[in-house]
Amino acid sequence: MALTSNHQRVPVLRAAGIVPLIGNLDKPRTLARLAGLASRVLHLAPPPGQGVKDPRTQSLAWALRRRQLPAAMVYGSTSGVYGNCDGEWLNETRATHPETARAWRRVDAELHVRQLGRAGVCASILRIPGIYAPDREGGTPRERLLSSTPVLMADEDVFTNHIHADDLARACMLALWRGHPQRVINVSDDSDLKMGDYMDLAADLYGLPRPPRTTLAQAAQSLSPMRLSFMRESRRLDNQRMKHELRLRLSYPTVRQGLIE
Repeated sequence: MALTSNHQRVPVLRAAGIVPLIGNLDKPRTLARLAGLASRVLHLAPPPGQGVKDPRTQSLAWALRRRQLPAAMVYGSTSGVYGNCDGEWLNETRATHPETARAWRRVDAELHVRQLGRAGVCASILRIPGIYAPDREGGTPRERLLSSTPVLMADEDVFTNHIHADDLARACMLALWRGHPQRVINVSDDSDLKMGDYMDLAADLYGLPRPPRTTLAQAAQSLSPMRLSFMRESRRLDNQRMKHELRLRLSYPTVRQGLIE
């Protein structure tokens, strides 16, 4: 079963063997029929684009509480909740330190998921970095390379983390069945790259020019606030819990393997 607010998606879902459920996370009353329907819930809907709260996850939690709670719930959060860690390796015991409204919304969503966990749901929170996949529109750095979007000079560059969409999908499904109660899991591959090196690698694989380098001060004059926020946060995600507890064997351990089309 899949929740959708778009009636045009109904035939597509049915063709895939999925039972469509019409409802809108921005309209809580439309979610009442979700109560008690599923024993396991995968929640990947993003928060709204403004504010520091996530009323969508709050609404879903309200709907699920109306009858028997699901046995398990997996929520797709973001590694952005850690904030800038100056390139340090970090595991799931690291305290959250959100530095953008976008990250604060995810922290709020995690709170609602944790509350369901305290009520008896086996709640798993997946902290997800940059998602990529060559077979999906916009799923690789190709467009940024073609538009010559700059990256930072090496001495100012930040570490970045990635996960192939197929490996993420498998992690989500495994967490529904193998996740431990009230558990946070970093879902990231084994790559250890700075953002500029990642873009250089992609350029070389695609036979495109490497992107220009710039300073953070110069980037602040030309790039969008969202793009700039990624250039201000540096961290490296430890993925051992994902490998040991979910027993996920990555199909694409590094971006070099995953970017090839």
